[in-house]
Amino acid sequence: MEKQKNVYHFSMEWAGRKLSIERGRLANQATYSLKVQYGDTVVLGTVVRSKNQREDINYFPLMVDYEEKLYAAGKIKGSRFIKREGRPTDEAILNGRMVDRAIRPLFNDKDRNDIQVILSILSIDQENLPGVISLIAASFALYLSPIDWKGPIGGVQIGRLDGKFIANPTYEELEKGDLDLIIAGTGKKIIMIEAGAKEVNEEDMFEAMEFAKKQISPLLDFLKKIAEELPKQKKIQIKEEEKNSALTLMEKFLEDNLEKHLFDKNLKTKMERKEALDILKEDLLQYLIANNIEEDDAKTTIKKMDKYVYSSVSQAIIKREQRVDGRKMNEIRKISSEVALLPRTHGSGLFNRGETQVMSVVTLGPPSAEQILDGMEKNGTKRYMHHYNFPPFSVGETGFMRGPSRRDIGHGALAEKALLPVLPNRDDFPYTIRVVSETLSSNGSSSMGAVCGSTLSLMDAGVPIKKPVAGIAIGMSSNKDMSEWKIITDIQDLEDGEGGMDFKVAGTRDGITAIQLDTKTLGINSEITKQALQKALEARLKILNVIEDTIKKPRKELSKYAPRVISLKINPEKIRTVIGPGGKMINKIIDETGVNIDIEDDGTVFISSVDGESMDKAVQWVKNLTHEVKTGELYQGTVKRIMDFGAFVEVLPGQEGLVHISELSYERTNKVEDVVKIGDIIPVKVIEIDKVGRINLSYKDTQPKPDHIKEKPFIKKTFNNRGPRRNSFNKKPRR
Repeated sequence: MEKQKNVYHFSMEWAGRKLSIERGRLANQATYSLKVQYGDTVVLGTVVRSKNQREDINYFPLMVDYEEKLYAAGKIKGSRFIKREGRPTDEAILNGRMVDRAIRPLFNDKDRNDIQVILSILSIDQENLPGVISLIAASFALYLSPIDWKGPIGGVQIGRLDGKFIANPTYEELEKGDLDLIIAGTGKKIIMIEAGAKEVNEEDMFEAMEFAKKQISPLLDFLKKIAEELPKQKKIQIKEEEKNSALTLMEKFLEDNLEKHLFDKNLKTKMERKEALDILKEDLLQYLIANNIEEDDAKTTIKKMDKYVYSSVSQAIIKREQRVDGRKMNEIRKISSEVALLPRTHGSGLFNRGETQVMSVVTLGPPSAEQILDGMEKNGTKRYMHHYNFPPFSVGETGFMRGPSRRDIGHGALAEKALLPVLPNRDDFPYTIRVVSETLSSNGSSSMGAVCGSTLSLMDAGVPIKKPVAGIAIGMSSNKDMSEWKIITDIQDLEDGEGGMDFKVAGTRDGITAIQLDTKTLGINSEITKQALQKALEARLKILNVIEDTIKKPRKELSKYAPRVISLKINPEKIRTVIGPGGKMINKIIDETGVNIDIEDDGTVFISSVDGESMDKAVQWVKNLTHEVKTGELYQGTVKRIMDFGAFVEVLPGQEGLVHISELSYERTNKVEDVVKIGDIIPVKVIEIDKVGRINLSYKDTQPKPDHIKEKPFIKKTFNNRGPRRNSFNKKPRR
């Protein structure tokens, strides 16, 4: 530790690099702040707890914001008109959600003061990823702050390259490897998982998680050491709610009436259970009023009924293995699927699991439709996009339609990550692909429904995916101290309460492609993790059977409404010829054929059109422009210019050759115009391409030779270094 004027510095070696923590220099008016540096990536983590308690809410008010600063990467925004950072990028939202999911379970959920965690990326070295550093900054700041938080936790990113696990891999190592796993938790338990993988099997994934926990342990030892060195701050005490007569009466009423309403066999749907609970709430209100509880106090008390409902569902699962809809612990709700629902789209699929219904629709486009990435971390383009929508009608509610929420963006990214490993590469399938998943009805893991719907729609569209992908959500019910717990497959509405988890796993028959874990506990142990992975595999295989019964493999033909994309390879030096001065040539091709043309620096030309005839015309045009003329080839050329010594003939667009006057006819030609005129289309043969690339043509060589034209006798000539050797009869006598 270094100390200077109330500024504290701490550092340690972690995963081969230096991790530094600084306290006291920046943002000292926040409840707590820390600067965390790993390599040259720097994150400022600030935590603020408001001084005013909110009386009008019955939830814990936490906000987590991940702020990308373009100056951190030495960049200025690409837009000509707006240069300051605007709405957060999807990457920023996903990193913010990741941190939120890691820290939220450890707060005292009875706190009603606003708490805001802001993670500002101040510097990024394009090697050490800022997401995990931000998670560490949030955890360390909360643990050292006076806020009631049951930390500490750590975070680490794991990659795998050539079969070896790597802690905190670089961008390049992640790109080359087959695993990108982020874990938050302690050395023994996991609280949050975010993973993308290239069909990693369950055993290897479990090993990666165990490896991650070992990397977190020294991080937490370091944090506890820091806590001993820094000045202590008194922890904020959250007052426990006093049990009053209204709460006592409610508990008695629910003990007598709740289970018969929850586990009524006649209640088949989420809405029916909701209506039954609404009736129960009304009965409870009347009961409290009848027992001398003021109506306002009674209504306030009823708002706390949900906690008892979730607890009752959990206890039924733990004690009796009884679920509200009567299913077995590992049973999936009824599954069905179909494809080709919509007549004019490029591909569509509908996936149903119980009351969860997701329709996914594919749109194919040319390479020019790729998304341009201009963020703090990523540059370049993106050819595959998955967007997820969750309208209020999907849960039988009304609400404002204000664009995608953070949840929508997170669910879309999860499904995108799940399908990415099975997509064809760009060379084999040069299309931009957009999938939109519309949640039409939701009761449990619509994000995994989106994975299944996307698989169906991609195969219906004829996208040659390598394998189908499916996903399932595995849940858990547990006691507060985790002394008892049960794993359940395919969770729904009332099964995701306190003591639960949402362990989403997507993949193929051969391995996992994506994982996302949220938990409402203080962490899950290795046994729970292993069981959840195994149950997810069993369920995934059953769902894949249903998908493959609907459509076994991608269609051989694209929809007639989808554009066709053809790629050509030309000499990069010919790119300027295709584009023309000021884009004149390429615009002419596009205007006359109606196609889209994209040209890359390596000479790859993509031509796309929904009209096959127009595409053929454009392809031939480009081929003609870039074709390299060879000796002996025949062309139909147009006479463009006439000179005294011959005619210039255009054999290909922009490429002319000279037919010398001697090559116009086998007969003597006195005047070029006697044989050809400007505008004539004549057959010509390439007889020579000289050293500077000039093309010499012959018209007469394409014509039949007249009978009276005799072949000239062939005279063999021999040469020495002085020139042609003279015939003996021309030799002069030696002197």
